[in-house]
Amino acid sequence: MAPRPVVSFDCYRTLIDFDLNRATLPIVRDRLDEVGVDHEVFLDNLRVMRFQGVVQPYRRYREIVRDSLENCMLLHGIEYREEDYDRLIAAAERFPVFPDVPDALRKLKERYDIAILTNSDDDLIPYHLETIGVPFDHVVTAQQAGAYKPRRQAFEKLFEVLPQSRDQITHAAQGWDYDIMPTKDLGIARRVWVNRYDLKGSDAYQPYDEIRDLSELPALLGM
Repeated sequence: MAPRPVVSFDCYRTLIDFDLNRATLPIVRDRLDEVGVDHEVFLDNLRVMRFQGVVQPYRRYREIVRDSLENCMLLHGIEYREEDYDRLIAAAERFPVFPDVPDALRKLKERYDIAILTNSDDDLIPYHLETIGVPFDHVVTAQQAGAYKPRRQAFEKLFEVLPQSRDQITHAAQGWDYDIMPTKDLGIARRVWVNRYDLKGSDAYQPYDEIRDLSELPALLGM
């Protein structure tokens, strides 16, 4: 019997309210203030360093989080302590699911398989799968792919794992630069931008659908 169509998802900031900058600030705020470093400048630098980490040759996500934090603190003349990383990872493991997600996933499972392609480690994603509370048919991590989105290698690993052909795949994600842009020419059936933060897209990457959160996805897919 032919497999059902599948909806694949990014996890962090699509399903899980995963905000490392928000979790970082309470850890470093006092030290930033001591040397007069603007909070937003520091957090913007940190975000760029994490992105640089995922587009370089593969390392575990935990290492990227640790090294980007240490390097950003060094850049701004702030003392790094190993407990800073420990606190950040502990906070990341507890990030909550967006409230619109569980019901939408349960509805989709009436007609679709559901899958995750995540820029995560094999030993980090289980915390968030438990938080979501809805079983997935397939979970593919960057660790399994040996590469992070937006690299094509990450998506090719998803296609390798899924029994569905590309014309049976809908990919839904919040990440414009990590998911929507790089999937334009991959031949999948449909791309859905979950634009939770009211950002501006680009017609250069059409066709894609746009929704505000996952509650709109079942109706978009005709359910």
